[in-house]
Amino acid sequence: MAYPSEEFRLKVINLPELPGIYQYFDKSGKIIYIGKAKKLRKRVSSYFTKIHDSFKTQMLVKKIVSMDYMVVDSEQDALLLENNLIKKYQPRYNILLKDDKSFPWICVKNESFPRVFSTRNIIKDGSKYFGPYTNVKMMNSLLELIRQLYPLRTCRLDLRESIIQENKYRPCLEYHIGKCNAPCIAKESVEQYEVYIDNIQKLLKGNINLVIQYLKNLMQSYADDYQFEKAHHVKVKLALLENYQSKSTIVSPSVHDVDVFSFLDKNNDVFVNYLKVVNGQIIQAHTVEIKRKLDESKEEILVYAILNIRERLASQSNEIIVPFEIDFPFTHIKIVVPKIGDKKKLLELSERNLLYYANDKLKQRELVDPERHTKRILNRLKDDLHLNELPVHIECFDNSNIQGTNPVAACVVFKNARPAKREYRHFNVKTVIGANDFASMEEIIYRRYKRLLDEKKSLPQLIIIDGGKGQLGAALQSLEKLELRGKIAIIGIAKKLEEIYFPDDSLPLYLDKNSESLKVIQFARNEAHRFGITFHRQKRSDSMIQSILNTIPGVGEKTAEKLLLDFGSIDEIKKLDMNALSNSIGLAKAKIVYRFFQ
Repeated sequence: MAYPSEEFRLKVINLPELPGIYQYFDKSGKIIYIGKAKKLRKRVSSYFTKIHDSFKTQMLVKKIVSMDYMVVDSEQDALLLENNLIKKYQPRYNILLKDDKSFPWICVKNESFPRVFSTRNIIKDGSKYFGPYTNVKMMNSLLELIRQLYPLRTCRLDLRESIIQENKYRPCLEYHIGKCNAPCIAKESVEQYEVYIDNIQKLLKGNINLVIQYLKNLMQSYADDYQFEKAHHVKVKLALLENYQSKSTIVSPSVHDVDVFSFLDKNNDVFVNYLKVVNGQIIQAHTVEIKRKLDESKEEILVYAILNIRERLASQSNEIIVPFEIDFPFTHIKIVVPKIGDKKKLLELSERNLLYYANDKLKQRELVDPERHTKRILNRLKDDLHLNELPVHIECFDNSNIQGTNPVAACVVFKNARPAKREYRHFNVKTVIGANDFASMEEIIYRRYKRLLDEKKSLPQLIIIDGGKGQLGAALQSLEKLELRGKIAIIGIAKKLEEIYFPDDSLPLYLDKNSESLKVIQFARNEAHRFGITFHRQKRSDSMIQSILNTIPGVGEKTAEKLLLDFGSIDEIKKLDMNALSNSIGLAKAKIVYRFFQ
């Protein structure tokens, strides 16, 4: 790739070898990409001095007209600045989280006798906010538990001490039904209310055990003072709290405060799952989808996701569990890739949740817009196999013969990546004697496309041959005779290592085993094999009838078919006595068959 201009090249040469961020602009002056670098000059020059495999990266480089950059103190600062600028400008070629939700928080209001309520708006007035909660149902359950445990006020009255002393207020219904102790008329002390708030904050931080221990001590204290009614009241609250704890997901008491991230790249759709674990209990769970724009590595994407999710969900954990090593330039944060133990189980739990989410998301997408799903698969196949046109019509061929008997072939047809079973075709191999896969393939390909040409029917955009270089070469000879070579894309797939062979290329292509393209090719190959084997078995069965039963004098085709239908095989017929045979085909025919086999 060449530099956009001589001025641009000189600017790149003079870039410092320091950490920083760079911004690329198109001809209209719009930012199209923002990146970070440990060494600015080395990173920026790589865009214009290397050959890029990704078509999208090539397109980006072609559109770059000018550049700006900013030097920072550290790689950590570069990462944070890049993240903030991407969110601000949302450049076309940068990865983006596909998640525009705003999550609710639980607010402990900065006021006299603080209220506790949910909100989506954070006001910087000294109030404390806990969350955000990705599961609103869970948050509401927690708020309901707090209201059952503590008699908090819900009104918006100004409850400063000087105003309470003026006796302006009257107690509301909440006081009369026992849900509030009426601090508005000085029936609740500030000290006691602060104990409630302290326990609530511990609860919201995930420290349920501390609150349980406090309630147990309080209950024992009341019991020791013979205040059994109060002790019973605390016992009821304790039961509520322990019931809530039992319903929470306890994963490991040894894991105290960690963030767990798992990663899934499924058919080029990228998903990241996040679990927040405090004192062995999952208190937050969230999954995001990320739109890949260029050929970003999984490490780059995961770092981007971790930064964004931790910022959005206000995580301060100093330990992060991840599935693979990442370059995370924050020295105060410990990155762990677990191999065994409780932390490995946590990662596996996150991965299971992620897989369920991704499968559900993709199924919904396919149901809502099946055409979009199909087009994506065909585009992927086109890109992976470097085809000139979309493979809307695919045909796959397979030969079937066992020990050289009854050679047959099968052709299966796929339209829009799905089987078109009405267009499947069987072939009897006519010109080849014995087991010669190459010659059989040459014959079948020639017959198939000679007929399509004669009948002026549409040709496929892709032919798949079940076999390696030999079968592919045989098929190519037929296309050459029909002057179709180069007009239809053709590949061979070898079974052992799922190698993809192309004409005139001795080196095979290996597609990722999870690739949608490979799955379509395998599906077509397996379908051709199944269809061919079914036909071959039928031929062998017909051959068996011809070769044994029809050679018996006095036994016709209908009698032979009746015997096979009733008893299944020649071996079973041989074992039959006269009674069984006569019940099936009558006494006269039974005597003939019985004498023949006995």
